[in-house]
Amino acid sequence: MKDKELEAYEYANARPSELHRAMVNVMKAVKNIDKSMTIGSGGFSYKGMSDKDVKFVLGNAMAEAGITCVPIDYDVKTQIDRWEEHNKTKQSVFTEVNAKYLITHSESGESQVIAGYGHGVDSQDKSAGKATTYALKNALLYAFLVPTGAIDDTDNTHSKDIQTPKPQKRTDAEIMLPPLTEEQFVKAQEALSNKTVTLEQIKAKYVLSTVQEKALMLIAGLK
Repeated sequence: MKDKELEAYEYANARPSELHRAMVNVMKAVKNIDKSMTIGSGGFSYKGMSDKDVKFVLGNAMAEAGITCVPIDYDVKTQIDRWEEHNKTKQSVFTEVNAKYLITHSESGESQVIAGYGHGVDSQDKSAGKATTYALKNALLYAFLVPTGAIDDTDNTHSKDIQTPKPQKRTDAEIMLPPLTEEQFVKAQEALSNKTVTLEQIKAKYVLSTVQEKALMLIAGLK
């Protein structure tokens, strides 16, 4: 390679990335996204962000910076569990997705692949949609390092400051636990996936079938 060609090559590759510059502008524009949504009810409820909020806030900032995002690959795994309840066949569909997206800077044409993981549980056909929604949401939030919820939660509260409740003897009434219904089973899987409850807490409130316990153990990462 001639000296002038080498100099031009080195100069071209030494230029700052326009895509990364645009990504920094998005990070400056989006300081935080609040968890304004309550998902589920009762002991299985947890705070979360709606898909609409994430797309609205990040989408506007990305458009302003000239960044587009399109899906390019999905690695999907699905598990279907069925069981009998009150002489009816019930089912739970668990779908997990490892997705890849291509973000591109509209002016320079520079691009970068980002990845996101998501999972979803439903009794019918909505688990895939939930999983892909979470995958995109996670990919964008982590790519642009967007803080979510109350930023100072973990800064001000530490596990050593939380008192562990002492175990109490259970009464006869507490021993007669109700069975976990299909609707409660779906909510329990979502709550367990989001780490807002533990398997022990669920088993302390409900009687689980063998299929239900096996599915929950799988989500909890237990064998």
